[in-house]
Amino acid sequence: MTKSARWAWVVSLVAITGVCGVLAFLLSIGATSQRGFFEQHYKWLFWLNVAVAALLVIAIGMAAVRLVVRVRRGKFGSRLLLKLAGIFALVGVVPGVLIYTVSYQFVNRSIESWFDVRLASALDAGLNLGRGTLDGLVNDLAGKTRDAAERLGEGASVPQPLALERLREQLAARTVALVGGNGLILASAGGDTSSLTPDRPTPSMLRQAREAGVMSQLEGLEDEPQAQQGMARVRALALLPGTELRLGGGTTGDRYLMVVQRLPSLVVANALAVQNANIEYQQRALERDGLRRMYLGTLTLVLILAVFAALLLAVTLGNQLARPLLLLADGVRQVAMGDLTRKPVLASRDELGGLTRSFADMTEQLADARAMVERSVAQLESARTNLQTILDNLTAGVIVFDSRQRIDTVNPGASRIFKLALSDYCGRKLDEVPQLEDFAQAIWQRFEQNSPEAGEADHWQDSFELQLEAGQDALTLLVRGAHLPHDARLMVFDDISEVVSAQRSAAWSEVARRLAHEIKNPLTPIQLSAERLQHKLESKLEGADQAMLVRSVGTIVNQVQAMKQLVNEFRDYARLPSAQLAVLDLNDLVAEVLTLYAPAQEAGRLHADLAHELPAIKGDATQLRQVIHNLVQNALDAVSEREGGHVQVRTQPSLTESGALKSVRLLIIDNGPGFADKVLKRAFEPYVTTKTKGTGLGLAVVKKIADEHGARVRLKNLHLNGDETQPLAGAQVSLSFSKLATAPSPAETGDAHRPA
Repeated sequence: MTKSARWAWVVSLVAITGVCGVLAFLLSIGATSQRGFFEQHYKWLFWLNVAVAALLVIAIGMAAVRLVVRVRRGKFGSRLLLKLAGIFALVGVVPGVLIYTVSYQFVNRSIESWFDVRLASALDAGLNLGRGTLDGLVNDLAGKTRDAAERLGEGASVPQPLALERLREQLAARTVALVGGNGLILASAGGDTSSLTPDRPTPSMLRQAREAGVMSQLEGLEDEPQAQQGMARVRALALLPGTELRLGGGTTGDRYLMVVQRLPSLVVANALAVQNANIEYQQRALERDGLRRMYLGTLTLVLILAVFAALLLAVTLGNQLARPLLLLADGVRQVAMGDLTRKPVLASRDELGGLTRSFADMTEQLADARAMVERSVAQLESARTNLQTILDNLTAGVIVFDSRQRIDTVNPGASRIFKLALSDYCGRKLDEVPQLEDFAQAIWQRFEQNSPEAGEADHWQDSFELQLEAGQDALTLLVRGAHLPHDARLMVFDDISEVVSAQRSAAWSEVARRLAHEIKNPLTPIQLSAERLQHKLESKLEGADQAMLVRSVGTIVNQVQAMKQLVNEFRDYARLPSAQLAVLDLNDLVAEVLTLYAPAQEAGRLHADLAHELPAIKGDATQLRQVIHNLVQNALDAVSEREGGHVQVRTQPSLTESGALKSVRLLIIDNGPGFADKVLKRAFEPYVTTKTKGTGLGLAVVKKIADEHGARVRLKNLHLNGDETQPLAGAQVSLSFSKLATAPSPAETGDAHRPA
């Protein structure tokens, strides 16, 4: 049995006990036929009902305390139950108190009205009237009996039974008897069938009759059962005159006439009713306070029962009404917390049961919808993850702009190409990114030119050259733009600088190959023909003509030699063999090349600063000698006309932020005039040079050899104090080798240097 069931049983037993007590009170009030019952059992009935009332009060108090504790503990639905209990209790208590007040006044006034003076006077008057009627009957019978005795006394003889019978009929009596002086029945007529002779009169009756001549009295009214059975009667006894017998000179006895007449039943009933009413009235008058306490106690107990019933009804109906509401409220709370499992429903067929079923169906539909949404979100997230993975692994840069031209999405490829953390600029415009202002304006011009509103295609493609920093290679970007829904824009771009450079190198290689083929073949016949003309004609000419011939032939021979050198350089550029990588020491290779520039070192115009214990690299010694030679020669040429000009050749390891070895760098630094802007943008293309002499293939060959070695070449102008706003202070060419033969720890790569 559950706790709630036990509680219901206890409450039911208490209620039944209270009802039994009320019934006992009602039985005690109605038991008028047993006059001693109330006096005998009043106390224990009263205290029994007091105990029942106390139990009901305790039960009500326990229920109230239990409900208050639930409210204080914040149990769900307790406030609703408290409100419903209060409403039902108010509905039960207020009418009960009103009825109790009215009943209290009514009982007090009713009890007082029972013992009103007029009622008492009326009862006394009725009693006196009954007594007067009975006394009249008694006196009337006494007079008749005296008259009959006088008539019988006139005769000298003793009356015969026949005379007595006639007398009985005349008097309408029950019994007529002749009684002796000693009370013996001498003769009789009539009488009760239960006895052969009438009842003898008592000596006191005889004495009264002898003294007064006649006596009469009522008999049988004292015993109410006998009176109701017709035993009530009037007895009259009269002395017969002149009937004394003198025996021996004295009176031997008197003779009396006794008449017994029954009272009419109606008179007896009325007399008994008046008598009983008077007796009961006197008893109730004595018990007035007890009756008042009894009735008021009964009313109080009924009030407590009504209040208890109201509270019990409040709890029961409150639970019945609150159960579906609490079920719905708990379901709503669970749904708010994200629990969309099917909720329990009530089996009732009323509106509340239908509401719980509808709520359960709605919750199930929500669960299905959420599952569908979760699947869709999972699929979308998977697709987004795949798309993000693709974007993250794209070498091309991708930037998505919103309708307000702000950066919405950026992939790592874009940051890698621009060498900027573009993700930090999400939500801002592209022209707010440093060094990209001009590029942003050009991009938006192309978007406006190819807008769908202008009737053009919604996508376009173009190439742009972008110089991010002075001294760095210019970027050549192939940009593709497209319009997206909701006025968004998509920009996809690739860094095609190396492709363009490779195309240009391939083009120059083809040009060099054709030049070498087309020009070199006629150069030798031209030189030989000029020398033969000089040999044939020099001896035949004299003076100025001879000098002009020698000068002209020398010019032809010198120019032919220069053209041969140019063709050889183009041939070497076009036919540069693939690098044969081997382990070599960059410091030793630099020192070997610098021995060719001993005069410059002795003059202090060339200085070497080589790092100690530099890791070995993988490279082609022949090609790297050519690279070092070209770079050092270019640097010396740049400072040749500058007083105090000098060139520094430096080797050093390059470390990551964590201290790991990343590459080995070769730096050639000079304090010359630096590179012009057009050279910085296209320095590694063939035939790009600032020298009055030369073909402009030196840096192109360096770039080609560096690419063969997987190395990176950078050009940079130097400024005073490292401030780009200050004048130029020279130029720097760096060559970074990432293909290392060994990977020593950072402790092995110190900052110490050794002079060459």
